[in-house]
Parts: sequence; structure tokens; C-alpha cells
Amino acid sequence: MRPVTRNFLLAMGVLAVLLLALGALPSYLKSGDPYYMTATPVGDVANSSAGNDTTANGTAGTATAVTETGANGSIDAAALSDQRYPYTTGALDNATANTSGRSDPYWRGPVGVKGAFTHSPFDEYDSLAQSRPDAVDGEGVRVRSDGTVYRLAVTQQP
Repeated sequence: MRPVTRNFLLAMGVLAVLLLALGALPSYLKSGDPYYMTATPVGDVANSSAGNDTTANGTAGTATAVTETGANGSIDAAALSDQRYPYTTGALDNATANTSGRSDPYWRGPVGVKGAFTHSPFDEYDSLAQSRPDAVDGEGVRVRSDGTVYRLAVTQQP
């Protein structure tokens, strides 16, 4: 093999390894406080579609945004894929009708490069908000799962 060909193939191999490392390494970068996708129960689907202003445990509460739009103003969690929405489904899996749930932590990178190469709860929130603008509730999105309506938001507080 000629030296020029050998050097070219070697350079292409090194370039391929560097590109693979660039795609894998940003997920290991961590800085600052972690972010979580949190699912807070705001009411149940039966009460919200009937127009009652009650939370899941039957007390007067903060379900007014849910009652105004009913179940149609929320996203069905059964339609969300675990592969595409791991932070959302993680938060919903850890939540119950009476307690909030949160996803695994996500740390932003130190320079801001990580966001371009990794999936984040911010990406999931933006995707949910763009797909169903009527489900947006301030800084959160309403999602219904197992008869309960949850407000999903990205927070730094567990």
C-alpha cells in the first residue's frame, strides 16, 4: 500500500473516532444544579370535564385551568413514546394522583455545547407545547394519564 493511501485511511479512521466521541461525550458533561421534568397532579379527568373546580383528592384547589378546557385541553400520555419522551414518561411513572413525580436529572453542559448534541427535558417541553398549544398552562403543559391530569414543567427543585 502506498504511503499516501495509508495516511489518508489512517486520517479518515481518526476522524471517524473523533466524530463518534463528539456525539457520545457531551452526555457525560455536568455543571450546575440538575433540571427535572416534574409532573404535578392538578385534577382528575372526570372532575375536570364535568366542570368541577376540585383537585384529585376532592378539595378545592388549582384545577381551574383544567376545568376551563376539560380533558380536550390536555395531552394523552398513552400517545407519548418512552423512546421520544423519556423525561416526561419518567416523571409520569413516578407520579400518583396525590403526589408529584420527577424524572431523572439532566445537567446542562459547562459551555453550552451539550444542548446541541443531547436530548433534554427542554426539548420535550418544547415539543409538547408546539404540538398542543391549547394544553400549555403558563410554564407547564397539561397531560392526562390514568384518569389524572398532570401539569408537566421543567424545574430545578425536586
